[in-house]
Amino acid sequence: MTLQTALPTPADQGHPRRTLILALMAACATMTVALVAAINLAVPKLAASSLHPSAAQLLWIVDAYVIVFACLLIPAGAVGDRYGRKGALLAGLAVFAAGCVASALAPDVGALIAGRAVTGLGAALVMPATLSLTVQAFPPRLRAQAIASWTAATGIAGIVGNIGGGLVLEYLPWQGLFWAVAPVMLILLALSARIAPRSERHPADLDLVGCGVLVLAFVALLYGIIEGPELGWSSSPVLGAFAASALVLGLFVAYALRAAHPLIDPRIFRVARLRSGVSGVTVTFFGLFALFFVNAQYLQYVKGFSPLLTGVAIGPLALGMMVVSRRSVALAARFGGRRVVLAGMLAVACGLGLLSTVDPETPYAGYAAYLVLMSVGMGLAVPALSTAVIGGLPPARAGLGSGLNGAAREVGSALGVAVLGTILSTRFAAGLPAGVHARTIGQALARSGPDAHARVVSAFTDAMAAGYRVIALIVLAAAFVVAFWYRPAEK
Repeated sequence: MTLQTALPTPADQGHPRRTLILALMAACATMTVALVAAINLAVPKLAASSLHPSAAQLLWIVDAYVIVFACLLIPAGAVGDRYGRKGALLAGLAVFAAGCVASALAPDVGALIAGRAVTGLGAALVMPATLSLTVQAFPPRLRAQAIASWTAATGIAGIVGNIGGGLVLEYLPWQGLFWAVAPVMLILLALSARIAPRSERHPADLDLVGCGVLVLAFVALLYGIIEGPELGWSSSPVLGAFAASALVLGLFVAYALRAAHPLIDPRIFRVARLRSGVSGVTVTFFGLFALFFVNAQYLQYVKGFSPLLTGVAIGPLALGMMVVSRRSVALAARFGGRRVVLAGMLAVACGLGLLSTVDPETPYAGYAAYLVLMSVGMGLAVPALSTAVIGGLPPARAGLGSGLNGAAREVGSALGVAVLGTILSTRFAAGLPAGVHARTIGQALARSGPDAHARVVSAFTDAMAAGYRVIALIVLAAAFVVAFWYRPAEK
């Protein structure tokens, strides 16, 4: 046998550098998700900045990135399928870095929101490419474990964002967060250009019409949720936004059923396993990022933590995700995926319910225990759910599968921030002492005297508790629906 004939890698062994590829793809994916968490940590500094954002504008600053990220993940996955996943990854990393620079230089709220949207476009190109390239690098027998490892990395990305963001924000203004991320993405770009494997190209239609209609429906929905407290829930713009969202979503479904090559064929959701995975990922990240949005404000304003200590304090969330995620595949094989998914989602709901009981006197040890419970739930549920999404489609549509998985995660994240932020803003404003008018706790504390400090903090924790209870009940109800739909993989 000549050296030339010995060089090719057998199909059942995967890529010779598959472990390095997994680590690099996980790092790229981690950074895109970490920025979602890190911006929540910057909310107090943004609220006190010269931009003077309102409560609704703060939500848009957080969600602009996630909206674009979520809505473009599926077409971005199709771009990777059609033109090459490595090229999509490299383009996404470059756009992401450019968006961070634009955000750091933003002179006003509108420019910052636009910069965040550009960054979301880059993230949408990066995320499905990383999962697709990971799956490509591993042989079929190792793919489930590779997906679990990739999922664990994205799961702990929130912790990376909180700790890294806290370190940056401890010493720098909010702009420093974006200046710190941009060079990291450029380094990952250089490494990916050298290490990431090239992939096969598959026919995939981008369906720009369907993409635009879906973005419009989602933006209208979030507009109604976010602007409701300030414009009034019965106001024409808010009611019109909800009506427009429902109408446009219906038009999207009708269009997709008739189109020759739609962005998403609604008929794929007839597959119960795929339907379970997409809905389960959406709901679990709905709960997780609702926590991320309010955590920084609770720990900084109520407990008096610094930005760095706040980032470190969320660390217990990493424990379950790091330890349990890597064992979730084996647990699912032993006890059944349905039981593992149900147990994980119930643990997330229980953790959120316990977090609704915290107040200024709650010791950090108790708070950390609730975070660990949530993290164990995430570690149990998310790998099995992500595997259900990827396994619900044929290998040639891996880009669509990873796009669906990422879109579900980001849609859940955006809705979690919007729903909890809206409940928090509404209940907090209603609970403030007489004479104090504000939508955020930072504004209220700045406008009230020392004698009203305790009442402002109490109004915030009461509003936070109400938000957590709503989120917990949604996750609890969804857990049983997701478990009912869950099916084992076909042999």
